[in-house]
Formats: sequence, structure tokens, C-alpha cells
Amino acid sequence: MTDTLDDLDVEGTTVGVRIDVNSPIGDDGMLADDARLRAHVDTLSELIERGGRVAVLAHQGRPGGDEFVSLESHADRLSELLSHPVDYVDATFSNAAREAVSALENGDCIVLENTRFYSEEYMEFEPERAARTHLVQGLAPVLDAYVNDAFAAAHRSQPSLVGFPTVLPGYAGRVMESELDTLGSIEETPEPRIYVLGGAKVPDSIDVAWSVLEKGLADHVLTAGVVGNVFLIADGVDLGDASSDFIYDQGYWDEIDRAADLLDAYGEQVALPRDVAVERDGQRHEIGVNALPPQDGEAAMDIGSSTLAYYERLLEDAGTVILNGPAGVFEDEAFETGTRELYNAATAVEMSIVGGGDTASALRQLGVDGFSHVSTGGGAALRMLTAEPLPAVTALENGPTQQQPADD
Repeated sequence: MTDTLDDLDVEGTTVGVRIDVNSPIGDDGMLADDARLRAHVDTLSELIERGGRVAVLAHQGRPGGDEFVSLESHADRLSELLSHPVDYVDATFSNAAREAVSALENGDCIVLENTRFYSEEYMEFEPERAARTHLVQGLAPVLDAYVNDAFAAAHRSQPSLVGFPTVLPGYAGRVMESELDTLGSIEETPEPRIYVLGGAKVPDSIDVAWSVLEKGLADHVLTAGVVGNVFLIADGVDLGDASSDFIYDQGYWDEIDRAADLLDAYGEQVALPRDVAVERDGQRHEIGVNALPPQDGEAAMDIGSSTLAYYERLLEDAGTVILNGPAGVFEDEAFETGTRELYNAATAVEMSIVGGGDTASALRQLGVDGFSHVSTGGGAALRMLTAEPLPAVTALENGPTQQQPADD
């Protein structure tokens, strides 16, 4: 059982708070989307209002990428969202960082520099080894407690996620608490239970399909997007060179064999697209599976209307639907129909759960809402939805439980 903010004596306590604010960055180097920052407002506001001394830890981007930038603009935006001053220091565990954290007073909040600016944070360790990294050894001495609200990163075993709760009393923030409450009891949700797996993360989706079917968590798995295209090829459908080349270029060709094995084992429970939409003469054009392959150069960009009607009929009888990944290239208005209509249909189900990441972004863009729960995490949500443990959560559960008295 994971302790939460309800178990933390906040006033006067210096708290390291790991959040996930990894966001799109514009050409000007500034935040282009603050949705992930907004998700953590409740946790940070509560800690500030209860008199905590709050030091925020987070990452942004990947080494070498265009979005690998400092967290200064994130701190500025958090100040606006919290209606409370949030300072920023361009260090994470150096003397400058420790001095800034030690100088915090009750109700103060500071954002430390991008944890991934330090190579150890981009590596994965067992918790005991993570606790010996420079990041944890340098910063932990000026912290009294650790709060993890970064559910979206909880499937990783990096120092800021598993090292701190190994040496400090650890607590789940409000985002983490909500995610664990909802996704951690997936086997208790209403039946029949349907998983809708789309998008382009083919290996992860096939892993999920195998897991939920083997464990009896899913009555049906509906496929769409690139995932659906892989399953169609595995079923012997000729999708043409454009779609096949894309799958090959993404390194997913071997996944076709895994999809074929899954169809052999659970074919009656796996639904495949019955038609696809391509671009022809600048317009959306739908082709039945039996009429494939398409013309040269045409790629399957969305599920077609027959598939949508078929999937909607299956969803009508569902008690719970879990959705991860768009049904097509929703960024193109001509091919947003499958994603928008499929997800709209899911909102009518008793329990509708959306895996985060790209899926949540798609829904915001399309203006679709009304779900029971929209997760903040993609990979982490997939692990939870297959009843797999999350390293960051395990570290919280196994770490020290006795909070040390705060210094006056």
C-alpha cells in the first residue's frame, strides 16, 4: 500500500516532488502545451498551502533532441498556474541547488534544473544502486521527504524515480494516487471488457494484447492505426507497398509474426479493420479489405466506415473500454473520423479509460471528452492495464516509512 499526501505531515517539511512536465516545445524554445503542468497543480498547491517547502524535480526531452531544454519556462508557467511565486535554479544537486533548497521557507516552491541534464538520470538502475547516484546522494541530505506525482514516468527505474524513495520517506502525489486507484483495479471494472489498441507503438500494443488475453482481462481487442495494419498483414491482407514500407522502415516487420501468433491463439477475440481509408486524388477514399491492395502510393491512413460501425456494435455491449492510440492519422482532417467517432462511442460505456500520451493529445485536439478516466501516462498506463508492476511505485512501497521531524 502506497502512502499518500494524507499521510504526510507537510508543514515545515522540505519535500522533493517529482512531477512529469515533459511537454512539446515551440520553435522559440518555450512551452507549446501546458497540459502536463496543469495535471500537477492540485498536488503542488496542496503542498504549498499546507506549509511545505517544495523542491520540484522533473525532466524535459531527451539528450540531443530539440526539446531537451531547461525548465525555466516551466517554472514561469507554474507560477501562473499556481497563482504563487515559483523560483527556478539552474542546478539539480550541486552546492547551488542544495543552498537554494535549504533556503526555502514554509510555502515556498522552487523548480530545479532538468534532471536529464545529468547522464545518470537517463540510465536505469535497481533502486539501491539508484540511491547511490550523484543526483540522489547530492540532493537527498537537504530533503525530509519525497513525493512522486510523475505517474507518466513511473514505468522507468531512473534515479529521480526510484533512488529518492529508497533513502527518504516516500508518498504518492494526487495524480499518482488517482492513477493507481483507477488503473490498479482494472480486473474489478465492469465486464465485458474491451481494449482498443491503435497508434504506431506496435510492439507495446502486441505485448498488451497478449497479456490481457492470456490473463482473461479482455473479452475483445479491437485493432486500428498502424497496429491494425500490422494485424491485417499478419492475416494475409495485401495493404500495398506504401503501408508495408512504413511498417518495415519503423522496424516493425518482425512484429507481423507476433501478431500472426496472437491471431492463431486468440483470433476470435481480436477484431481487425474491415476497410481502410486512403488518400486518392486529394480526397478520403475508403476501400474494403477484400478490395485491397490500394493503388500505388496509397497508404492506409484511417479505419473506414464499415470498421467503425463494426467496432461501435461491439462497444455497445461493453461494460468497460480501455483505449490506447489513435485509429489513424488524426492530425489530417480527412483522416480524423475514425479516431473521433470511435472515441466518442466509447464515452457511452459505463467505464471508459484512456491511456495517456499521444492518445490524450489526440483527444484534446479533436475536442472529445466525457471519459471516466484519462491517464497522464502512456507506457505507465499500459503496464498498469496489463497488471504489471511499476518500478517507481514499487520503490515507494518498499522505502522508509518513518517521516523524520522537520527542522524548525
